[in-house]
Formats: sequence, C-alpha cells, structure tokens
Amino acid sequence: MYAKNLFGEQSEMKKIQSGFTLIELMIVVATIGILAAIALPAYQNYTKRSHVSEGLSLASGVKSAVAEYYSAKGVWPQYNNDAGLDAGASITGNSVDKVHITNGIVTIVFNEKVQDNKRLELSPVVDSGSIEWVCQPSSIYNPIDEKYLPARCRH
Repeated sequence: MYAKNLFGEQSEMKKIQSGFTLIELMIVVATIGILAAIALPAYQNYTKRSHVSEGLSLASGVKSAVAEYYSAKGVWPQYNNDAGLDAGASITGNSVDKVHITNGIVTIVFNEKVQDNKRLELSPVVDSGSIEWVCQPSSIYNPIDEKYLPARCRH
C-alpha cells in the first residue's frame, strides 16, 4: 500500500500496532486475581474485628453496672437483673446477639456477622481497690477465634 507525502511522492505506509496482545491481557487479569486473593480475606478479617469492637462498646455500659454493684455490695452480680440491667437478650447490636452477666463475668455473644454464637468474656479482677477487666475468648463455651480479637484481648 502506498500513500502520497506532502511533496507528492509515493512512500510505503507503515502499519502501526494498536491495542494489547492477548498475553498482555492475560498477565493483567492474573495480577488482578492474585491481588484479590490476598486482599479479600484481609478485608473480611478487618470487618469482623470491627464488629467485635461493637460488642466491646455495648459491653462498656454493662461493665459499669457490674463495677457499681460490686462497689455497693462487695460481691459480683449474678445476672443482669441484679446489676439493674435489662435481660441479656435485650442488649443487642448489629453483630451482637446479647450481652449478659454470669457471676460478674460479662459475656458478649456474637451473631453470624462475626461467628455465629461465639463468645467473648470480660472478667473483672480487683487490683489494689480498682477493677481491671481481662478480655479473652470464652473459657467454657464456644470461644471466638483469637484472630478477630482486638490487640488488648490477645494473649
């Protein structure tokens, strides 16, 4: 194929490559797949950890009620009603089924947004007159995976 240049002379047209080759597109797709395979589990763990934080937030009011009861009576409350709280099933959240007290221990029960029916316990410990809270997966029933816990709850 020939074309005329500005001076009227004929010259051979050069074919200009445009677009991507199939191998280049396959490399890009593979790279995106690898990045997604790494990022998706990390994002899911992040969202579950944020839901666990919601549970700890809901438990903060319960912890205050337990501490107040202990300060007034010198013993830990047995149940929510003893501490002047609603029944455990009424303290709920987006990812929390209930927050309840059993012998002074505050238990957070999560729903499927974290792990269905898994539990996190906040145990009170009296140290030099003040109450410290130990955060840990349930020691008795259905403990939550440690990978979803905030740093202060991991051992």
